[in-house]
Amino acid sequence: MVLDVLLALLTVAAVLATIRLALGPSLPDRVVALDLVASVGVALCALSAIRYRSVVMLDAATLLAVISFVGTVAFARYLEWRSRP
Repeated sequence: MVLDVLLALLTVAAVLATIRLALGPSLPDRVVALDLVASVGVALCALSAIRYRSVVMLDAATLLAVISFVGTVAFARYLEWRSRP
């Protein structure tokens, strides 16, 4: 029961972060929102693995975390490169 509540709260957080991603006033705001969506996705995968006793979901969470990290670093490098004169 607690896991179901946590899954529902994380789903709401993902929806709110997706709205921020769509409406963000600047590119850095959208990058942070995208990172938040990915982090919530990792948490959703991990809780789903616990809820449904599925080891495959932990693999998906790990893969999503690695891809999210690489994407965030790439966006940060792009923003740094774009701000140089």
